[in-house]
Amino acid sequence: MNIENTASQMRKGVLEFCILSIIKQGEAYPSDIIGKMKDANLNIFEGTLYPLLTRLKNAELLTYRWEESTSGPPRKYFSLTEKGATFYGELEATWKELANAVETLTQPSISPST
Repeated sequence: MNIENTASQMRKGVLEFCILSIIKQGEAYPSDIIGKMKDANLNIFEGTLYPLLTRLKNAELLTYRWEESTSGPPRKYFSLTEKGATFYGELEATWKELANAVETLTQPSISPST
């Protein structure tokens, strides 16, 4: 079994939640999202991020606005829609439930004294 492949699949499973978590904190430019993910040791490439942002926008979970830039082309800033905020809340509850279950299963159990 290849640990790199398994680790990659685990990361992919939480990317959407992590990206929405970043955007929930305030409007985000894609390079800011990439930077925050990298800081958290969850590297993501533009080729992965942009299609995911498009999918989330098409699902009406995100909206965006253009802002002119003094150092290049206009920038697209993403924010959560009301539907996105509701979806984020559901993802957060699911994540907490899953994390608690994994924590329970991976911690050594204490045998009751007899």
